[in-house]
Amino acid sequence: MLVTRYPPEIEERMKTLYGALNEKDRRQYAAIEAAKLGYGGQAYLVSLLGVDYKTLRRGLAELDHPPDLPPGRVRKKGGT
Repeated sequence: MLVTRYPPEIEERMKTLYGALNEKDRRQYAAIEAAKLGYGGQAYLVSLLGVDYKTLRRGLAELDHPPDLPPGRVRKKGGT
């Protein structure tokens, strides 16, 4: 991992924020942070936030192609 870690106090704030978000916002927050960090960012975020790689990759895909959801919805109707 070639990523420079955030200072411990920032990591704690990130974990607190991450825990307060809904599932869609958690995916997208983790994805933005991973994209910002570049190479090694995904592994670092998986370790720091406890997010699954598949969830993180889904968040990255959603940033490139946002899902078509009605306002206020986190999931499509039917839970997918």
